[in-house]
Order: sequence, then structure tokens, then C-alpha cells
Amino acid sequence: MTDGEDEAVGEMSDGLQVELFHPDSDREPGDTNIQKWGFDIHPVVFPVALAVIALFIAVTIILGQDAADAYTWLFNFIGDNFGWFYLLAVNFFIVVLLYFALSKYGNIKIGGVEADKEFSDFSWMAMLFSAGMGIGLMFFSVLEPVFYFSSVPGFWGAEAGTGAAASAAMAQTFFHWGFHPWAIYGLVGLGLAFFSFNRGLPLTFRSIFWPLLGERIYGWPGHIIDLVTVFATLFGLATSLGLGVAQVNRGIQYVSVDILGVLGSVPNTTMSQILLIALITGIATLSVAAGLEGGVKRLSTLNLYLMLALLGFLLIVGPTIFIFGAWVEGLGTYFGNVIELGFFRGAMGAGGGTVTAWTVFYWGWWIAWSPFVGMFIARISKGRTIREFVLGVLFLPALFSTIWLATFGGSALAPSVTGEGTGAVVGAYNELGYAAFETLGMFVTLEQYPLGAITASLATLLVITFFVTSSDSGSLVIDHLTSGGKHDVPKTQRIFWAVTEGAVAALLLYGGGLDALQTAAITTGLPFAFILCLMSYTVYLGLSNEYEILESEEFAETIEDIAAEGDVEVVTTGDQMVTDISEEDEPASGD
Repeated sequence: MTDGEDEAVGEMSDGLQVELFHPDSDREPGDTNIQKWGFDIHPVVFPVALAVIALFIAVTIILGQDAADAYTWLFNFIGDNFGWFYLLAVNFFIVVLLYFALSKYGNIKIGGVEADKEFSDFSWMAMLFSAGMGIGLMFFSVLEPVFYFSSVPGFWGAEAGTGAAASAAMAQTFFHWGFHPWAIYGLVGLGLAFFSFNRGLPLTFRSIFWPLLGERIYGWPGHIIDLVTVFATLFGLATSLGLGVAQVNRGIQYVSVDILGVLGSVPNTTMSQILLIALITGIATLSVAAGLEGGVKRLSTLNLYLMLALLGFLLIVGPTIFIFGAWVEGLGTYFGNVIELGFFRGAMGAGGGTVTAWTVFYWGWWIAWSPFVGMFIARISKGRTIREFVLGVLFLPALFSTIWLATFGGSALAPSVTGEGTGAVVGAYNELGYAAFETLGMFVTLEQYPLGAITASLATLLVITFFVTSSDSGSLVIDHLTSGGKHDVPKTQRIFWAVTEGAVAALLLYGGGLDALQTAAITTGLPFAFILCLMSYTVYLGLSNEYEILESEEFAETIEDIAAEGDVEVVTTGDQMVTDISEEDEPASGD
């Protein structure tokens, strides 16, 4: 087929997507935007979001300790009174997502019947994982197993410091970083991708509610939905950046002073962390300015290579047999208890404290983080079937997370469990206490094995690159939200939000520390959890409508007309559902 014929067929198939699948509306993404001074902004969402964010930060700084106390009270209040809802909602999301993937809707392609994959499978996996939870894995991969080993959650009924405690520690950690968080991300990403690419609606959360609201998504109901999404994204992102910079600060100090014995290192203070945020935000701004292909993709790929290098090295020089044994045993314990764990609240016995302090916080954090990760995943997932999307997002990152956690958590616990060694990591935790150990655990663990200074430096670099990719990915997402859902926004606007994210994280660290950040995340996650429950229904309505159209006689006749006019071959799979249009004797697009 000639280039001209190929272009003509593409236009016909695009017209098919618009004619049969797009809603009957004259509105376009960003059609009411204000374009001035290099910005392209929504006239309501952008200014209102900035005003409310500024008010929240001002109150935090002005009230000082009173604000910190209020955040602690609010965190506990939400955990104690709404923890049951978080647990129920996240389990519901897993069921819904698996239903979409394994049912007749699994063959539907994101972007329409002829959509091509924008990124290779490797690049796709690298970007979604870097955006998902890279900083968190660096921060908690040693801290959490060691904490549970020393203070076993009541659910398990094991004695602290024993082999049973180690098995419980790995399983509890896998639970927090496994299928449940990625189900949240996957559901949000699927909804956003479907309504944006298959329906031609703005790439914002308001579009997901088109089946219920119709044209009203462009009014105040849609404005409110997008505003809640901006807050959840910004504060969820700020929490991760706050955790990341605390670990970077401690890593620089630990490597230079404790390992190398260099005097005059960067002090481990809030002001040092604010300065580090400014420095790393500057790097993130350069990445954002380079765009999705030039900046985010390259840094995400670099992240993955650095992670694999650090992981592979510790697997080789660390307690290899113990690590694989801990991984397999932890998976077995996790799978054997995942349903009960998923619904365990601790309301009728011991263990409720762990659920509130850890599980409910995680679920609130993941939900608050989900607009950012979900929208970013949506942005990079065009051309994939729903089944491919769900299986990729739900299982592969979760499996990799368990390997990472078993490697670093297992390396930390091995001497204390086997008795072969000094048990220095657990000893450091018992000596320093939780607060001092939380940013130190990774580096203490790496010091116990060869080339400790090099691997600790690599770990610090990895946290920095995760910080950068999280910041620039988040900037792209907030750009979509505050530009009326446009896929491409001006470079000036991307830079503005990268700087704003760093400023918010720095100011909240100054005003209330990590407590302020964590409370902001779990608080914005609560109303957003209700939105996600409703979203599950709207995505079902959208997929049902898509399937009916794909199975209709009108669609079949239109495809036959395109095939006849364009000399193309119609390829079908499943229940007579057309899934691709490709040139004769050529591989299907996206292969």
C-alpha cells in the first residue's frame, strides 16, 4: 500500500472511532482555556487549585506545632473511623479490575481498533514502575521487615525475633506492596485511558464520569472532581518526595561520615532536606522541559538499570540462598493469607494498631497517589488491550516488588534469623529506635556486605533519580488536570508545576515535617476513595457500550466498507469482535 493509501485508511479508521465511539458533543479538551504568558490553563481548576494549596501551606506554617498536633489527630481519626472503608474499597478494586481483564471486555484495545503502541514493552514497564513506587521501595524495603520482625503484627501471633516472625514480616510487607496497590493504579489508569483514547474526552478525571454526568463534566461537577484529583496528586506526590529527600540526606551523611570518615558532611536537618529538594527539583525541571520522550522515558529506563544493578549485586554477594528461600516462603505465607489479610481490621482482637498505622496509611497513600500514577500509566498505554494492560500493571510490578523486598529485607534479617553473623541491622534498629532507623536501614544493610560505600552511594543516586522521575511525571499529570485535559501542554507550564511540587514538599516539611505530608495524603485519599468506587461503575458502563458497538451490525458493515475501499485485511478475535485493521501480508500494528 502506498503512503497516500495508508494515510487515507488511517483517516477512515479515525473517522470510524469518532463516528461510532466518541460522544455526541461539540466540546474539545481545553476549549475554554486561557492562553497567555506561555501557559494554557483551565480558567477554574488552575487558579482555584493554586489558591487552596497556598491556603493549606499557609495554615500549616502559621499554626506550627498546633498544625502538627492537628495532623496527628486527623490521621488517627481517619484511620480509626474509616479504616474499614479503605480495606473494603481496595479489595473491591481488585475484583473489578480482574473482571474487566478476564471477561469479554479484555479484548478491547485502548485507543480503538487500530491504535498502535507508543512505547515498547520494556520502556512501558520501566516508566510505570518508576512512576509507581520506586521511592517507597527504597525507603521501606529494609525498615518494614525489620520493624515487623521486632514487633510482629497481632494478626500473625508469632514471637518476635523468631523464624516465624521473619516469615510473617516478609508476608506482611508483600501484602502492602503487592497486588492491592497496583489494583488501585490499574483501575484508575484503565478508566482514564479508556475515556480519553477511546472516547476522545479530556485526559482528566472528570471524563470518567461521562456516562453519569454527560455534558455536565464540563461544568462545576467536573471542576470539583478535577480539583480533588489535583489535591490528591500533589499531596500524595509531596509525601513520596518528603520520604525520598529524607533518605537522600541520610544516605549522603552516612556514606561520607559513617563509612568514609569524611568530616564536614551535609547535616541531617530539615533545612538540609529543603536545600536538597531545591537541587533535585532543578534537575527534575530540566527533565520535564525535555518532555515525555526525551526526559521521563530516558530517566525511567536509567532507573530500571540502576535498580537491576543494585538488586543483582546484593543477590550475588548477599545471603543468596536465604534470600530466595525468604522470597518463596514469604510468597507462600502471603498467598495463603492474602484474603484474610485484606479484610483484617483488628476490631475484635490484637493487631488494630498495625492496621491503622501501616495498612490504612498505605491504602490512603496509594489512593491519593493513584491519580498521578494512573494518569501517567494511561498516558503511556495506548494500543494495548485491556487484558494486556491489566495483567501487565497488576502482576509484573507486584512480582518484581516482592523480589526486591525479599532481597533487601532478607539481607537485613538473615544474620539474626540464621545466627550466622552479628545481626547488625536488627541490632541497629533496637539501638536507634524507629525514628532514627527509618532513613538509615537501607544503608546499614548495604554496609554489611562488600563494597558498602559504593552500593550505598548507588542507592542514594537511585533515590535521587526516583525523586526526579516522580517529580517530572507528576508535573505532566497535573498539567493535564489543570489544562482541561490536553495531551500536550506548553513547556513553561510543565516547568511551573515541577517547581511548585518541590516548593510544596519543602514548605510542608518546614511547617509540619513528614506528619503533615502523610496526613495530607491520607486525608485527600478518603474522598477520592469514594470517587474510585463510583468510577468502577462508570468504567463498566463505558466498556459495555464499547463491546455492544464492536458486536453491532453497523460496526461490521463499516469495517467491511473500509476494508473494501482501503484494500486491507480485517482481523478478528474472540466473539466475532474486530480488534485490528492491518495491511495484507503485514503484521498487525503494535506487534
